[in-house]
Amino acid sequence: MDYTMTPMNAADTMYRVLIADDEPIIREGIRESMDWAALGMEVVGEAEDGEEALERAIELNVDVVLVDMNMPFLNGIGLIRALQEQCPGVRYLIISGHDEFAYAQEAVRLGVEDYILKPVQADQLHAALQRLRQRLDEEHQRTAYVRQAAQQIERNIPLLRQRFCQEWMEGQAGGKNLMEQLAFLHLPTASPVQVGVVRWPAAEARQTILRESDRQLFLFAIENIVAELLGDRAHVLFRDASSVVGICLWQQAPEEIASLLEQHISACLNISVHAHVESHRGTLEEVPDTYRHCREQVYEEVKLSPLVRRARQLIQEEYAERELTLESLASRLQVSAVYLSRVLKKELNDSFVTLVTRARIRKAAQLLDSTSLPIHTIAERVGYETQHYFSTAFKKMMGISPAQYRKNGGTEKTTAGSL
Repeated sequence: MDYTMTPMNAADTMYRVLIADDEPIIREGIRESMDWAALGMEVVGEAEDGEEALERAIELNVDVVLVDMNMPFLNGIGLIRALQEQCPGVRYLIISGHDEFAYAQEAVRLGVEDYILKPVQADQLHAALQRLRQRLDEEHQRTAYVRQAAQQIERNIPLLRQRFCQEWMEGQAGGKNLMEQLAFLHLPTASPVQVGVVRWPAAEARQTILRESDRQLFLFAIENIVAELLGDRAHVLFRDASSVVGICLWQQAPEEIASLLEQHISACLNISVHAHVESHRGTLEEVPDTYRHCREQVYEEVKLSPLVRRARQLIQEEYAERELTLESLASRLQVSAVYLSRVLKKELNDSFVTLVTRARIRKAAQLLDSTSLPIHTIAERVGYETQHYFSTAFKKMMGISPAQYRKNGGTEKTTAGSL
């Protein structure tokens, strides 16, 4: 990230000056006694009373006002106060015939640049205007730097988001300023609704025929495919130290998103990746915990056989089909039902029925959370023939009935949260 900036040339700026004094001869004397161009200033207007000065200063968009303290309708102090509300960037130089401490004290409080007594000496006024010019130049330069820095940051927001999320998931970002950091990066300040990872095992292999440039190209392509599948949902993609692609989602992706990611990446790039996406119901501070669990899950994938991974994928995609049975699944995978049942239990420590039930109940919980569909409709959508059978299965897995779950807003800590 390059923050190098070219300073703007403040010397090219001509500051606009308004002379406010009720005596024409004083205004003329001030205007004619200064080489305004040499000072980097130009007199753009005059006013003979405070109210006119207020109007003209706003109308002419002035930078400096030379203020007489005793003007009709609105005196110098009143004019400065009014302009500070409406034109906070204007600077003031008081020219007064009163050497009173109260005036000077109030002028200092209002941030007046200088206080010159009448009769005005040309050299004194010139020196005051030079000092004012220098302060305006410095302020102009600071503003330019800040503006350029803001533009540079804005251009680098995507990269800053990635780095922030990486640090966040590693536990290096948190505390009270977590929401402020999210807001600064134009991200939702609420917790992500889903967290996930995509792992390409070959990227981590110590011995690989891939050149580093090719490895980076594949990782970049993986990120592009993930971004394309997520569409316009609010999300951030990032990489951790192991080149695992992390995902933070603030809008719900489909239930089968992990499976879709694996399929599309495999089809497009002809490589094998492991994806895992989980719902997150906790606080912002708890997001890294969900992320770590996702990482653990994809690293466990290495231990699974291709048969079990394919069987689980089909269950996750087709759980709502009432015709989905152990036998039908085994037939599609071209193995016996007995063998499939045995390897599912061995590698996943769950039976076929448990895997299907878990997929159905997880989807049902999401529908109870996010829709007002009747319970019997939800039961049908997730593959149950009757509401009674569905409610029994739901209560057995979640600990409460579907109706109670919906009444509680789906906030119960249940096993479905880690499905």
